[in-house]
Amino acid sequence: MTRTQTLIAMAVCIATILLAVLDMNIVSAATVPIARDLDPAHGVDKIPWLISAFALASAAALPLYGKLCDTLGAKKVFVGAVATFLLGSALCGAAQSMAELIAARALQGLGGGGLMSVTMVVLAQLQGPNGKGGNKASGVGGIVGGTGMAIGPWIGGTLADHADWRWIFYINLPLGIAALIGAVLVLRLPASPVRHRIDYLGATLAAAFTSSLLLATSWGGKQYAWGSPEIIGLLAACVLTLALFLRRQTTAAEPVLPLSMFKVPQLRYGFAIQGLLGAAMMGALVYVMIYLQAVRGLAPAASGLHLVPLALGMTAVGLAAGRLTDRGWRMKTFVLTGTVASALALAALATLDAGTSLWQLRGALLLMGCGFGLLIGQLIPYVQNAAPAHQLGIATTSIRFFQTLGNALGAAVFGTLLSRVYEAKVPGGSTSTIAHLTGAARDTAVHGFVSAMDVVFLVAAGVMAVAAVLAARLPAETRPVPTTPVETGHLVDA
Repeated sequence: MTRTQTLIAMAVCIATILLAVLDMNIVSAATVPIARDLDPAHGVDKIPWLISAFALASAAALPLYGKLCDTLGAKKVFVGAVATFLLGSALCGAAQSMAELIAARALQGLGGGGLMSVTMVVLAQLQGPNGKGGNKASGVGGIVGGTGMAIGPWIGGTLADHADWRWIFYINLPLGIAALIGAVLVLRLPASPVRHRIDYLGATLAAAFTSSLLLATSWGGKQYAWGSPEIIGLLAACVLTLALFLRRQTTAAEPVLPLSMFKVPQLRYGFAIQGLLGAAMMGALVYVMIYLQAVRGLAPAASGLHLVPLALGMTAVGLAAGRLTDRGWRMKTFVLTGTVASALALAALATLDAGTSLWQLRGALLLMGCGFGLLIGQLIPYVQNAAPAHQLGIATTSIRFFQTLGNALGAAVFGTLLSRVYEAKVPGGSTSTIAHLTGAARDTAVHGFVSAMDVVFLVAAGVMAVAAVLAARLPAETRPVPTTPVETGHLVDA
């Protein structure tokens, strides 16, 4: 590939990551208007499925995407993921009922899982003539994805307030089609001449485990009590499918997630840190937005603007770290610094009360953005550089897979913790009724909610402190991913 083709391909990859992350977060801010338009009577009851359909399909497909990349070549899988995402987007925009929209969101999620993971594989392979630039490219992709998580709710709230909700989906089409054309025309990636078998049974078990875990953590304590037969059944299915999946990975000729990868300390600790980051990041974004809306009384679009310092910190620090890494700075240094900065920022958020200056909040979010930017920008290429060349796809999608598991577990643990602490502070109270209270009752409820939220942030800070301990154990030197045709196979227009 020429330098121009490489730059175009990188722009295509960054655009696709931004599309997927923005779409997932934009929709979460506009669910109520969508539900009321498509099904005024019962639409609100179906919102959990509308939100979960994308995440479930995306997470379930992740293990298979990695193996497909290593088997078929990243270009074919990338093009297929983008096309699937665009088809799902068009069907979402044209949906005439909640059932149609939920089904279309699931299809969109199948493609979205590839956009957020396969694209990282493509970026890792888009390296310069001497192997330079790959780390920076993968880091930029991770930062774009993280920034999209921060600004997505604001964009979604703005579109929901001032435009037809269908444009939330239709807006994907022009940029997505341009990215698809660019990928078809310019991408030339290394592909292995050896065809491997795909462990479809292992992929199915992984999907079943992920789906049962996400449903249990999404519904537990909300739609169903944690001790209800539905949640107990889902947790039992989760344990059973995990056990079957692990057994399958020890016996399959070509496992979809080789357990041998966990013998590599860079991968073992990298996956664990990414999972902890997913849990802490989920808690930070969700509960900052809840604080701004429930405690400070801000509208969704206005509260989303307060996440701009987070996005700025992620972008600025992430890009700077990428440049310094290219000049010889160690990735471990940035990963360790990122975990410490994130823990300190979450500890600062644990001091919030109903009258805290919003500038103090913005400062904490800026520090958090710096920490998250270092982690997202450096942890992904760190793991990629340590992965065997023939397992680059599996290693890269596994990063996203463990982050998804961290998101799910973090949402469940933090949600349950918030409810339990609030109920202890306000006996007989419920967090869902705060918005309808007035006078002294509201003051008491808000004080209890803020106290409970501070406990959540403090626990999240502890989670990142554990991540810092793991980061300190990371090996300082990594083995670069081979980039020459001799090492990775013949260059083909795959």
